[in-house]
Amino acid sequence: MARRDDILAIILGGGQGTRLFPLTKDRAKPAVPLAGKYRLVDISVSNCINSGIIRIYVLTQFNSASLNRHISRTYQFGPFTEGFVDILAAEQTLENRNWFQGTADAVRRGWRHFEQWRAETYLILAGDHLYRMDYRDFIAHHERARADVTLSVVAVEEERASEFGLLKIDAEGRIIEFREKPKGAALWEMRTDTARVGLSPEEAARRPYLASMGIYVFRKSVLKTLLEE
Repeated sequence: MARRDDILAIILGGGQGTRLFPLTKDRAKPAVPLAGKYRLVDISVSNCINSGIIRIYVLTQFNSASLNRHISRTYQFGPFTEGFVDILAAEQTLENRNWFQGTADAVRRGWRHFEQWRAETYLILAGDHLYRMDYRDFIAHHERARADVTLSVVAVEEERASEFGLLKIDAEGRIIEFREKPKGAALWEMRTDTARVGLSPEEAARRPYLASMGIYVFRKSVLKTLLEE
């Protein structure tokens, strides 16, 4: 498998995980046990490693002791490789006395660590999702399209659509609108032609909404500009 040293993965450690309480009473949601000895965060890390992406940061803050311990004990690369899975815990600095104020702020605060690597593509992932994906195909599409930002989406039924951030695309696959968990009339307005992402006409009629999977690819320069703004 070809390594992609020009790609840096950033996994977001998640928030309070109140919907999984009491499983999250003493741990962050990405640290919730899965299939015995594994944790939810292992899904995203495993997807990265199996996609040839071996420079990975995990950003943590809330209830993070269990997550930090699991990452530090589980992922250890050899001494002759630049691969790593490193924890970036929320910290106070002389420049900023606050904790992370959200996901964008977490990435912004970690930027000085990220930019030391010669990566021009940043893959940003959630650490609490359960799925299998080869990011190589996703990133190859991003590069072919010469896009600034690429999102991974899944088509969903109307009954579940209000649980997600929804987007609409044009005939070329460009995102033309995004709304976070819309309801009522706002939800209806987010219907789109999901056949454009490869669904059959029958499936497109049954699942007329596109939900963000929380998987993003950014061109480094674009992400830096967005964070500075």
